[in-house]
Amino acid sequence: MRISLLPLFLLALPLLEIAGFVVVGREVGALATVGLVLASSFAGVLLLRHQGFGVMARIRAEMDAARDPSQQLAHGAMIVVAAILLIIPGFISDIVGLLLFLPPVRDLAWNRLKGRIVVATNFSTGGFRGRQRDKVIDLEDGDYSREDDLKRGPDHNSPWRRLKDD
Repeated sequence: MRISLLPLFLLALPLLEIAGFVVVGREVGALATVGLVLASSFAGVLLLRHQGFGVMARIRAEMDAARDPSQQLAHGAMIVVAAILLIIPGFISDIVGLLLFLPPVRDLAWNRLKGRIVVATNFSTGGFRGRQRDKVIDLEDGDYSREDDLKRGPDHNSPWRRLKDD
């Protein structure tokens, strides 16, 4: 029988964080401790924004190249968790959050967890399919108005109806 230590850790974490506040507060002072907590929260928000956009670009590049984006998706999830850990007040959570922002640590975590994670994808058609961009309808200013639709109903010769039938 396998016993999980995660619930015990989640119960002990607030006590460890309080102990961390006491130790840091004794060393640098109460005001500096509050400043460090606020700075780490601000850093978490900034890093989430900066790193998050980078991960989204890498996921898009993987999908455009018809490769499996599961590793990049996992990296994105770990960055979100890291940012949340930085935003939560506490020094232990900050240390874990900062470690998760490092790509080698995320790679190590991905290599340990990828056997337990199932990513449902459809590669039978040769990879991810991009959007079709070859069917563009270019309208002039007077080609469409809401009043015309309300007066006469749908136009059966509309190019929008022809696209569906193609």
